[in-house]
Amino acid sequence: MLRWSLLPAGLRLSCTPTCSRRWFSSTLPALADSPPRWGDTLLLPKTAFPLYNDPSQDSQLRKKTTEDLYRWQWEHAQGPLFVFHDGPPYANGDLHMGHALNKILKDIINRYHVSLGHRVNYMPGWDCHGLPIENKVLKQLGVEINQLTPSQIRDEAEKFARKEVASQMEQFKALGVMADWSPETTYRTLDPEYELRQLDIFKAMVEKGLIYRQHRPVHYSPSSRSALAEAELVYNDKHVSHSVYVSFQLDPDSPHMSDTLRALTTGKQKVSLLVWTTTPWTLTANMAIAVNPEMRYHIVSVKEDSEQDGAESIFIYAADREQALHEVQGLFPSSPMPLGELDGSDLVGATYRPIFAPLHSSPTSLPSLPIIPSSHVTRDSGTGLVHCAPAHGAEDYAVMQALGLISSAASSSSSEPAQSTSPSVVSDLICHINGLGQFTQDVADVVGRDAASRLVEKDVLEQGGREIVALLTEIGALRKVQRFKHRYPYDWKTDKPVIVLATSQWFANLDNIKEDAIAALEDVSFVPAISRNRLESFIRSRSEWCISRQRVWGVPIPALYHLPSNSAVLDSDSLTHIMSVLRERGPKYWWDGPVSAFVPPARREGMSDAQLDEVWRKGTDTMDVWFDSGTSWSMLDALYREPAAGTQDGKERKRTFGADVCLEGSDQHRGWFQSQLLTAIGSATDRERARAAPYSTLITHGMVLDESGKKMSKSLGNIVSPMTIINGGKGKNEKAYGPDILRLWAATVEFGKDMSIGPTMLQQCAETMRKIRNSSRFILGSLGDKPYANKVERAELGLADRYVLHRLHRLDHMARAGYEAYNFPQVINELSYFANITLSSFYFDINKDCLYAEREDGLERRRVLTVLDQVLTTMTSVLAPVLPHLAEEIHSTLHGPDAPSVFSIPWSPLPEEFVDAQAEQDMDKLLRIRSKVFALLEQARKDGVVKSSLSADVAMNISSAATSDVIDLLGREENTLKGLFGVSGVSLSDRSVDETTPAWQYKDHIEVEGTEIELAVRPAALHKCPRCWTYTRHEHDELCKRCADVVRLAA
Repeated sequence: MLRWSLLPAGLRLSCTPTCSRRWFSSTLPALADSPPRWGDTLLLPKTAFPLYNDPSQDSQLRKKTTEDLYRWQWEHAQGPLFVFHDGPPYANGDLHMGHALNKILKDIINRYHVSLGHRVNYMPGWDCHGLPIENKVLKQLGVEINQLTPSQIRDEAEKFARKEVASQMEQFKALGVMADWSPETTYRTLDPEYELRQLDIFKAMVEKGLIYRQHRPVHYSPSSRSALAEAELVYNDKHVSHSVYVSFQLDPDSPHMSDTLRALTTGKQKVSLLVWTTTPWTLTANMAIAVNPEMRYHIVSVKEDSEQDGAESIFIYAADREQALHEVQGLFPSSPMPLGELDGSDLVGATYRPIFAPLHSSPTSLPSLPIIPSSHVTRDSGTGLVHCAPAHGAEDYAVMQALGLISSAASSSSSEPAQSTSPSVVSDLICHINGLGQFTQDVADVVGRDAASRLVEKDVLEQGGREIVALLTEIGALRKVQRFKHRYPYDWKTDKPVIVLATSQWFANLDNIKEDAIAALEDVSFVPAISRNRLESFIRSRSEWCISRQRVWGVPIPALYHLPSNSAVLDSDSLTHIMSVLRERGPKYWWDGPVSAFVPPARREGMSDAQLDEVWRKGTDTMDVWFDSGTSWSMLDALYREPAAGTQDGKERKRTFGADVCLEGSDQHRGWFQSQLLTAIGSATDRERARAAPYSTLITHGMVLDESGKKMSKSLGNIVSPMTIINGGKGKNEKAYGPDILRLWAATVEFGKDMSIGPTMLQQCAETMRKIRNSSRFILGSLGDKPYANKVERAELGLADRYVLHRLHRLDHMARAGYEAYNFPQVINELSYFANITLSSFYFDINKDCLYAEREDGLERRRVLTVLDQVLTTMTSVLAPVLPHLAEEIHSTLHGPDAPSVFSIPWSPLPEEFVDAQAEQDMDKLLRIRSKVFALLEQARKDGVVKSSLSADVAMNISSAATSDVIDLLGREENTLKGLFGVSGVSLSDRSVDETTPAWQYKDHIEVEGTEIELAVRPAALHKCPRCWTYTRHEHDELCKRCADVVRLAA
């Protein structure tokens, strides 16, 4: 009999299978002593692969996919070089979720490149210098900094840093990071060879004239006792200052007072300049009052009490600020009465008396101070008159320097305020604050000895500031104290407020290199793209970089100080000699060796070593830790000296130094991303390198928040530890998930912005993992834990097989595109959909009967196993970068525990012949019909007439007038339909032919491309087969015909 699908359209609609059709007898002889065990004749899945497991617990497997894999690929990979440069985490404390996210994302990228056959260079590093380690050591020892010698602090800090590096390294290993963790293939900024490279870069910048020393105001952290660069500041929008309105007395004898001002104030007693400041502690360093020459100013009279003959005060303030000042309660006891108006330019040239002169024992000995012009005075806040303390304000300093009122010469002072409480005064720059943020004895020069006793050694941000307010009150200069909430800089390490303080510091001139730096970024890719603006804006806004720190634990700035001339020496000649000594004796020798060893021959002037030790002093400043980590790109130079590194994909490699990719948190736009770029550009010795960034791609990730979107903190008790996620904890929700669940979480979040983690998200990831494992386990069981050898040709595959391979090709393509674009959620979403929908809900479901009950070497079964073998290979390649332990477990189950790593097999793209748009179109039509059938079956289940869908048949009645591709499709796939629908039989007929009346029936209609199909779910026409459980057995047969044949042949 011809197949139904091969008959002409008119005939085939009347040739439907009938229930009366009988096969020849399939009755098999029963065993005499026991009933048949038909389950033993089924090919049920058999695998050693468990549904629940943490393969990372297998030390051999873990080592295979981490350290051994890194070494293997570095020695054997034949593909192009891929350099991933690791931004060094700070060697202090256990890992937090930010560390885990960071390292996992890096590892996913590296593993993807290894899977492509690339030769990956990845050297994990640690940032080991700086204040936090210094403070931690002092705290652990229970001592103050002055109770230990600098050498003792450095020794203890190094021990602590190395211990923390070892601890963090073990935690990074637990994440499944692929790396060689030996000392030679990791780096620490305290390594001698690293410090020498850093000093070489510093020397190159000195030789280019980019490094200079100057005494000037900088951001200074009393809590860190060191100057800070802009990159080390965070801004607290809720900081509250106690601002004050104060009055400075105009000097009526000002020799250069304008005629306008003199005419308006003649005969007036105590004419005051009204000034507002948020830093009253800086008033002791006041050197001028600035006005805007283009603004108008009012002179007003204010009665100090309500009596008609009460005392009168005269004030000057900006006309544009009058309304705002009237709204300050208590500033004026009565409404100001206008006396006159003048331009700001008419105020310039006049002088005023120092505000604390009344406290001084000899007030007339204090010179009057100038009123100066400045455009930085605005009408937006304050009074329009700005108190200038150039030691404590960058704008004040710049204005007074431009007017020639303070020296612009570099400081020759060798004192460091962080190590001394002596005053910082150079030339005529006045400062009474030491490195501890406290008033010094020299404040007596301004406030007198008695008042000074209340200020000396008091913190300016605490008691010292309050005492200043008290003094202002006593002398009658205070008009109003007001709490003022505003944005204020804090030390990002200690989270304490900073001050602006004049100190002698070393700076890098960025004005000369930032245009080259911006130009270099044109060739850099940014992920996300918007992050380019952030880095560029940070660089454009900087003109200098304060690189010196007053700390003990760090890389030295190797400057020499000539004591007789009080000058600093830092030039090519001195550094050449110093570097030769340090290369021979090690960087530590700067601290331990005599100064005479470092004085270059040209400056020895015939003196003996003993004499040189009396005349010269070594600098004690250390470099900003951003300079430390920022020079890490120099480690990579050796990679490009290898011949193989000169080409990539058969072409000449564009990059000749630095990294292909760097990935860090968004805060590194003002930190490591920037310091790498600036040191690379600043030290470049040729024009090409001077416009080349030390990286090709910068990837930025956000912060990890708790499940409710809050920042994690100890005080809130919401910290999620990566080690607790992996190993479990004591809490009810702190179950052990293992590293792959944590890695899966990292691959599912949109890491370009802030993301959350918590029990719910982890449980969701665990469920996703379970489904992926379950799909893998089913395939392994079907394959018998070995690759399938008896494959069929593509021409022999059925529609469902071709459809699944088409979907597999999409998975392969989309996963590769996701990895290439660092869009890891796309990879996981595609993988999860394929495993859950395409496989579990579709392909596995329709083929279980075939896999279990068909002949082992039957064509139908071989088709399915051919597809499953390819599916498992591709799925394993797709999931391997994210879930390496699972991938290795699948691979070792399939190929044996002694097989090489799954990553040793290159992930090759699937051939284009897998793309089958027609198969997808055809299957989409059948799946539409399937959904309608499933709805009918579900209705039958609810009504209690069906328990298993196999107890039902489906009748499909098609209009005899319809002729379409749908009819042809149903005809071709008639043998596929019962498996697709999950029933025991499917009949196709003309609507008029079906005149039977079953015991129960559920009907519905569906239209597919113009062809109307009536669907009917009804009781199965035949009986249940005890072997395959389908209702395909005739009443008097022991098995269905298919099972009878299979069992007979097997016997």
